Parts: sequence; C-alpha cells; structure tokens
Amino acid sequence: MAAVQWRSRGRNYEAELQRCRPEGAPVEFGDYHPLKPIMVTDTKTRRGARKGSTSSSSSSSSSVPPDPLSSMLDGTDPLSMFAAASASETPTMSHSASTGDLGRKKKEQDEDAVGPDFEPWSSKRGEILARFTTTEKLSINLFMGSDRGKAPSPGSSAVSEKVRTRLEELDDLEEGSQRELLNLSQQDYANRIEELNQSLKEAWASDQKVKALKIVIQCSKLLSDTSVIQFYPSKFVLITDILDTFGRLVYDRIWTMCSDPRPLPDSFTVEDVNDTAKETCLNWFFKIASIRELLPRLYVEAAILKCNRFLNKSGIRETLPRLTAMIRGIGDPLVAAYARAYLCRVGMEVAPQLKDSLNCNFFDLLGTFRQISGESVQNQLVLQRVETPEYLTLYSPAISWILQCIAYRAPEILLTEMMERCKKLGNNALLLNSVMRAFSSEFVAARATDFIGMIKDCDEAGFPKHLLFGSLGRSLACSDPPESERLTILNEAWKVITKVRNPQDYINCAEIWVEFTCRHFTKREVNTILADIIKHMTPDRAFEDAYPQLQSVIRKILNYFHDFSVLFSMERFLSFLDMFQKDSVRVEVCRSIMEVFIKHQVELTRDPVILNAMLHICKTMHDSVNALTLEDEKRSLALLIIGFIRMVSFGRDFEQQLSFCVEARATFCNLEPVLVQLIHTVNQLAMETRRVMRGSHSRKTAAFVRACAAYSFITIPSLSSIFSRLSLYLLSGQVALANQCLSQADAFLKAAVSILPEVPRSISVEGKLRSSESFLLDFINNFLATVLVVPDHPEHGVLYLVRGLLNMVQDYTWEDNSDAKVRVYISALPLLAAMCQETYLYSIPKVDSNETLYGGDPKFLSEINKLCETLIGQILDHLKALSRDESTKRQGAVAFSLFGILLAHGDLRNNKLSQLAVNLWNLSHKHGHCETRISVRTLEYMKHQAQQPNMVHLSDTVQRLTLQSRT
Repeated sequence: MAAVQWRSRGRNYEAELQRCRPEGAPVEFGDYHPLKPIMVTDTKTRRGARKGSTSSSSSSSSSVPPDPLSSMLDGTDPLSMFAAASASETPTMSHSASTGDLGRKKKEQDEDAVGPDFEPWSSKRGEILARFTTTEKLSINLFMGSDRGKAPSPGSSAVSEKVRTRLEELDDLEEGSQRELLNLSQQDYANRIEELNQSLKEAWASDQKVKALKIVIQCSKLLSDTSVIQFYPSKFVLITDILDTFGRLVYDRIWTMCSDPRPLPDSFTVEDVNDTAKETCLNWFFKIASIRELLPRLYVEAAILKCNRFLNKSGIRETLPRLTAMIRGIGDPLVAAYARAYLCRVGMEVAPQLKDSLNCNFFDLLGTFRQISGESVQNQLVLQRVETPEYLTLYSPAISWILQCIAYRAPEILLTEMMERCKKLGNNALLLNSVMRAFSSEFVAARATDFIGMIKDCDEAGFPKHLLFGSLGRSLACSDPPESERLTILNEAWKVITKVRNPQDYINCAEIWVEFTCRHFTKREVNTILADIIKHMTPDRAFEDAYPQLQSVIRKILNYFHDFSVLFSMERFLSFLDMFQKDSVRVEVCRSIMEVFIKHQVELTRDPVILNAMLHICKTMHDSVNALTLEDEKRSLALLIIGFIRMVSFGRDFEQQLSFCVEARATFCNLEPVLVQLIHTVNQLAMETRRVMRGSHSRKTAAFVRACAAYSFITIPSLSSIFSRLSLYLLSGQVALANQCLSQADAFLKAAVSILPEVPRSISVEGKLRSSESFLLDFINNFLATVLVVPDHPEHGVLYLVRGLLNMVQDYTWEDNSDAKVRVYISALPLLAAMCQETYLYSIPKVDSNETLYGGDPKFLSEINKLCETLIGQILDHLKALSRDESTKRQGAVAFSLFGILLAHGDLRNNKLSQLAVNLWNLSHKHGHCETRISVRTLEYMKHQAQQPNMVHLSDTVQRLTLQSRT
C-alpha cells in the first residue's frame, strides 16, 4: 500500500447532532398511554372456540396492539385454567362444617401445641453439664446381662416354655448380676453411662427387650444416689438421656406394629390401633408395674408415658396425676425435685394442654422446701461438706424447668397465685430467682416493685441478692415497668449492685442493668453508671477479665444512643473506652462504634466533639494495621474510615475542610483506600469552590484550588496501585483544568504519561492474574479525550502531550501477538482529526484550547497531518507483518477498525485516502473474518451519508466496496 497524504474532513457538530435526532411523530393521546397497564378483568375460554379467540375484556383502548405473549395462550393463561379446574372439581361443603369445626380444631391445636417460643430441654443440657461438676470419685453399678435375657433359641419355641422363660425374666428384672465400678472420675462416669446407652440400643436391636428394660431400671436406680451431691444435676441429665432413648424405642416399636399394611397417621385414635399393638403396649406397662422400687418404676413409666395413646383416649390424662402423687413418696427433696422436673418435661412433650398436673408439681415442690432445713438434709450436707447456698443452687435447673413449663402461655391469674404462694413461703431466694426467670417479662415488669420488696426480704446468706437483681434486670430489659416507678427501681437496684465487691459478680449484674438505664433514662444517668463501672473495674486491672461484659455495655449504649454529639458529650464514655487495652478487643469495640455511626449518622457534621472522638477511634483502628494484617481486614477497616470521612463537612468553610483532609492524610497514611478517598474529597472540594464562584475565581479562591491541586499532587505518588495513580492523575488534571489551573493540570497529565512504563503486563484482580492491556487501553482512551481541551504549553512545542504519550506507547513492552499498540494509534487518529476542526466538539469555560491558541494556523494543521500520516504508516506496517505471520483474523479486525476511522474522520475526496479505504475494506473481507451484518450496516450508513450535500463523493466509494462471503 502506497503512502497517503492525510486530510481530516471538516465537521459541523451542531448540524450532525440535529440530523441524528429522531423525527417527532404526532401522537393522539386520549385513553392510550404507553405506560398505562392493561387491566384484564376476566378470562374464560369458550368451548369450541377457534384457536386465538378470547372473551377477555381490557380497560385499555382498542388501539393497543395485541400482546404477543398473551396471544400464545389461546385466550387464557395456565394459572387461570388451573384455578377454574380446581374450583369445578371441589365438592360443595357446608359453611358450618368448613369454617366452624375446622376453625375450632385449628385454634385448639394452636393452643395445645408447644411453639418455637418455648425453650427446649436440649438447649439447657450442655449448660447443666458444664456448670455442675465435681472432683470427687463416683461409683456406678454396671448391669451384666444373664443368658436368660437372650432371645429364645428355635428349639424352645413351645408356648409353655416361652411363658415360663418370660416369667423368669420378670422375676430377674431387679436381680440381674451387677458389677460395681468405684473411684470413677466425672468423665469416666459419663463414658460408662454412654456405654449403657449403647448397650440398650444393641439389646433392643437384637430383640433382647427384657435386657433393655433391666438396663433402664438399673440406670433409674442411680438417681436415688446422692453420695456426691454436687454432681446430681449432671447425673440427672446423663441418665434421663437413656430413659428418653428407651421411651422412643418402645413407642416406635408399637407404632411400627400399627403401621402394617398402611402407615398410622400422626393424629391417630385408639380405634386405629390393632389388637396386637395394644397387647404389646399393655405388656410393657405390666412389666413396669412389677418393678418393686418406687423411683425406677416412676421414671420408667414416665419414659413411656406417650404409649398411653395406643390404649385409651384418657390414658395420659389419668396417668399424670397418679405419677405426680407417687413423687410425694420420695423422701429426699432434691431427688423429688428432679423427678418432678422429668415428669414436667415428658408432660410438655406428650400433653402440653394438661397443665393441671404440672401445676400440682409446683405446689408440691413448695412443700418440700421445708425439708431443706430438716435434720436429715443438714446432716447430709455436713457429711459431704457442702454449704447451704451451694446446695440450694443444685435445685436451680429443676425449679427453672418446672416453672418454665407451668408459666408457658399460662393465664395471668395463675401466675399471680404462684407469686403469692412464693411470698407466703418467704425467704426463698432460689425460688424467687427461678420465678423471675421463668415468668413472662411483661408480668415481672408490671410488678417490679413487688419483686424488689420480695428481694429485700430474702436472706443474703442463702442466695446473693445481686443475682436476684440480675434476673429482675433481664425481665426489665425486655418489657417496660410503669413509668412512675422506673427511677425508684433503678435506685433500689443500684444500691445493691454498687455494694458488690467481687468485680466479676459486679460487672455481670451491672451489664444487665445498663440496658434498662439506656432504655428509659438520659445521658446523665448512663454517665453515672459508666463512672461507677470504671470505679469498680479499674483497681487491680479487673477489667482485663471482663472484656465480654464491657463490650456488651458498649453495644447496649450504642443500641439506644444514635446521636453521637450526645454520646461523646458523656464525660465517662471515652474513659470507659480506655479500659479496652487488649489490641484485638479495642479494635473490635472501635469497629462497632464506627458501624453504628455510619448506619445512623444521616446529616453531615462539623461538630468538633464528634470529629475529635471519631478521629481518635479511627486512628485506633488504623494503628492496628501491621504487616500480618489480612487484606480483607485492611479493606474492612478502610471502608469504615471512609464512611466517617464522607460524613465530615464544614459547609462553606472550604479551608477548614482542606485542613481536615491534611490531618486525615497524616493519620491514615497506611490505608491506601482512605488516601484515595481523601484525594477524591479534595477534588470535590475544588469543584464545589468552582460552583460557588460560578467559574470566575477570585485571587483567594484561585489560590485555594491550587492548594487542592498541590494536595493531590503530593498524595498520589504514595499510592502503590499503578492504576489508582493513573486514574487519579487524570482526574485531578481534569479538575485543575476546570478551575483554570493550567500549569497544575499540565503537571498532572505529564506525571500520568511518565509512569506509563511502570504498568505491569499482568495485574491481580480478585486473586487472579489478568492481562493489564484492557485497563491500560481504557486509561489511554480517557487520556486522549481529555487532551483535546488541554492547550499546548508555549515552551514544549505543538502537541507535546500527544507526542509524549505516543512515544511512551512506542517504547512500552506489549504482550506478544498483541495489537494493543496499533489500537492506541487508531484511537489517536480521531483526536487528531478533532484538533483540526475550527470549533472543537467540547471545551471548558474560561480555558482557551488549541482552537483558540492556533486559530486554524496552517503550520499547526500541517503538524497534525504529519503525525496522522506517521501513525497510519505504523498501522500499515503492522498489517503487513500480520500478513507474513498468517494472522488473518487479527489483520482483518485491525484493517476494518482503521477503515472505520477513515470513513468517520478522513476526507475521502482525497483520491489516495479513498483508495486506502477501499484497500482496507477489501483486506478486512479477504479471508471472510468480518461479520456480514456489520458490513451491511456500514454500507447502508455510507449510502445514507452520501445523500448529504457535502458527502456526495461517498457514492463513488460505495460502488467500489463489495461484500464477500465467508467461504
């Protein structure tokens, strides 16, 4: 291809814009509107109607074109068809049967069922095992099965032999061989119990049902042993797990017997149970009734209580009161309390609606409290060296569970009666504590003053009062007491809490009452609470052991105080933060404060109290960053600090805003995203100054925007990300240019060009290496678009920025087999063509671009044309090289791109340029890699352009362009 002489075609941008605007078409308004919805009121398909007919009516005008989606449905939609079909198939039902009976049954089921708001026993199990431990040695009687417990052999299948064997097994229920294991640790004991649980399952699986029953009986007997009394609650948890397993196995076996041939429904009745299943179920109850000792007979029958459903409708209702009465025969009050807890637990699972029996358990429990001060219990405590307060805590899980079961959805009159019974009992702090934990928070809050009076009457030696106030505080944190009583309640509670000497006990209770204080009082009361906490927790650095509670205090304050001017005006708040001296905890607290600030601080602020405090908090987070900090952690902290920076505004005091950014840059120098945000903030500040001055700067504002430019120019080099530096140099240059700071803009753009060689060939994006070419090309295109309005420097010659960029592109080490360099050259041609126009496509107010400086000077235009010719020559050389390398697809793409540039920006009246365009068209289509659709649209565009008076010459060019098939 011969060398060509470039000449840009003249452009009238305003006329081109007018031609590109769509022609207006008159629209008759009325009922039709393109955004008005079509309201379909009814849809029915007529039988025998021909396809496509419909009887649907619409609220829109008849001029609306038919909906192509609706037309595919033959006049109706599938959902309407299904609804109509189901309506026609549903038999008619009487109104009373459908709404009355079903509604009543639904209501009864809802009332009877235990909902998700009921805390299950499984959630308490782990806490009990962790809390009630012992270092004493334990003993256990391990069951050793006899041969008679095994399944009968095929040879002994006679009925009489089977009956005799069963009778012998029943006689041996409590007299099987046993092995006593002594000196077991707590863990060994738990392991042995788990072994028994596994033995039970294995015996059941091998059809040794009597052996399984013997294991359960022997385990139940262990619950009468209180020789290591501190461990009793944990022993109860372990052994009742075995009872639960046994009850589940028996129930599932009988259920299976009823499910042949069809499964038994969940809501089955006695009539659905076959005779074989009933006989088996009755047999189990007879076996259990033959157990001589009270405690195992009681526990094992309670374990299979649910099986009464197979025998009669009222079985459970009749059995519960009988089992409740049986517990009265247990002499040890602790053993009796846990037996009642197990019965309540089983009762809530199988018949939660039968609350009367559960209530009897509670009133019986009240009677057993008199036994605690009796001689037998006191002698036992002396023998085991257990103090009374410690002994009382052993009752806590049982009492709490019983009260929880009774209080669940209980009427207020019953709760009031129970409270009065507790009052009459007097001086029973353990029971009172369980009542406040189990009863609804609304009930406790409404009678908070009464509960405080009952707490005062309790003896401090029996149960610490601060624990009672802690339980009261939990209820008051959920529900509000009467407004007139709130201050009295707080004062009475805090009189007791502040006297607690043990720091851990103190903070456990104080942390609970902080929420009540924040919920109902002002910063004055909260500040007083904080001061008292600091006073108690500072001596001997007690706060180091209470970081979770102190963090909870901060969270509760932040939940209620969202006005940070109020929060930071508390004298003790920042002093309270100083107690967090462990780095990880301190950062976590600062993070929580920042999250609340960003979420709830709606208005921009310049409050010095807020700014100083937040700067201190952000600096704490920033200073925690080191070489070992993960990138995700750095990014998270940076986002929080950026959120704070965005909320700072000094209004029209722009100099103060800049001073804040200078301080923030020094404070947060290790977090790159924060520095990027500060640069954006300063650039925005400069543009805001321009807006206020309406583009006409005074001497003072001109100096200020130059100071903003200097800030950015100093800060950008400290960034490690090369593309962050490039984009910010370009953006800051554009801001400087908009503010008529020409020398500063020039410096930014030159700096951007100077660091282009530093761009690596690949960069990490989301942990994966990717080629940087696409990012670099995007930046260069943006840079070229900016250069159009940048005036040439008088000392650096014509187009010095463009030449500098192209020189850097020439020297840059591009990837092998890449066309990126020539694509930059192709992108530069539209810029150079735009620079030749008498009036530029866009300009910046009060900034004289090259159109004004040169005024269409022939020398200037000649320089542009020479540069264009040089670029086209480089591109053509590249096309020849691609031809030698047989890279026909890349060659076609580059050729077609250059053809598009010549068509849009070159003056094709020049014969050589026109011939070059034709050659490029032929080259791009030579090997069939060009998309035919694009080629056709290009030809249509050229024909359309040829109709313009000054573009007639395109007609000849179009005649010379031919389409070639891919083959």
